[in-house]
Amino acid sequence: MTKSITRRQLLSQWTAGGVAAAGSPWLGTISRADDLTDLYVPDSLDLAVDRGIDALLRQQANDGSIADRANATAMTSLAIMALACVGTVAGDDSPRGRALNQAIEYVLQPRNQTDGYFGRQDGSRMYGHGITTLMLTETLGMGSSIDQNERIHDALDAAIKVILKSQAVSKPKNMQGGWRYTPDARDSDLSVSVWQVMALRSAKNDGLDVPAAAIDNAVSYLENSFTSSLDEAGTPRERVNGFAYMPGTFSPTFTMTAAGLLAMQTCGRYDSPLVSGAAAWLLEHPPRTNDRFFFYGMYYYAQGMHQVGGEAAETATRLTQELLLRVQTRSGHWVSGDGEERNFGIAYATSLAILSLGVRYHYLPIYQR
Repeated sequence: MTKSITRRQLLSQWTAGGVAAAGSPWLGTISRADDLTDLYVPDSLDLAVDRGIDALLRQQANDGSIADRANATAMTSLAIMALACVGTVAGDDSPRGRALNQAIEYVLQPRNQTDGYFGRQDGSRMYGHGITTLMLTETLGMGSSIDQNERIHDALDAAIKVILKSQAVSKPKNMQGGWRYTPDARDSDLSVSVWQVMALRSAKNDGLDVPAAAIDNAVSYLENSFTSSLDEAGTPRERVNGFAYMPGTFSPTFTMTAAGLLAMQTCGRYDSPLVSGAAAWLLEHPPRTNDRFFFYGMYYYAQGMHQVGGEAAETATRLTQELLLRVQTRSGHWVSGDGEERNFGIAYATSLAILSLGVRYHYLPIYQR
């Protein structure tokens, strides 16, 4: 594949007041090796992802939403990130470009955001709010027009304020710094918190106002969620260990350990012993298709282990491809057949599968080391 200019490079080279203009030659993928394009031959992963994107777009409704079950705003946001992670640009005059533009317009409808909060109208609560906020940070500067980019920026600014205000709610000490199902919740869990953490870090990278204290407080919560106690220096007493759904639980799971690994990295703690310990735990406890919340966990696993590099990245790349390509349907989509995930539908599983496999392409800033 040809080397491309990333959106972070685009934003740093060509922005005006935080909102990129439309119609610039920088918008979209810029090839530095056009003469080599014809030499590229898609492999089995590329073909699987391509089939997955087509299957995902078959779920798009006339109003632009991409959701075959509930939580339409959140599911459409996941689908938007899946499209963007393979290089689709909303300003492109192509079927995928137009589909992406229509999906973004659906999310930006004023009725989907209540006082900055995206989780009320579609019932997705803070899960959906974090997902949608992250999507907006990842598409900022990639809109199809000046007007759309401005609306992305405005919606994102209000959404970040909700996340910061929710984090500041008074909570027990071991719950401080995290988030739960509703903006006013007085407890926290890792599954909800990781989305808010990724959204805050991505927003900060976009140049938006995110206080350093918000990231530091999130790290404190993540440390409380690690399943080994820490000594005075912050080093786990049991080096190889993982993360739990809530503080005080000492049984790590695949999904939560992958989530905690990525969250710590997202907060900039790449060299933390919690990161190396979680990566080592994941090498000892590889993913299985019957894991609880398998697709959800693979999304974190693929990104987090990629950031670790070395054996962790090589193992995760191999297992992510093997496991996900094995369970892709003949129609090109993914759908879970186990547990609670079975109720979330095609758009959910397919978007997460594409995002997991899409780490390879490096189009989204969250995938870049």
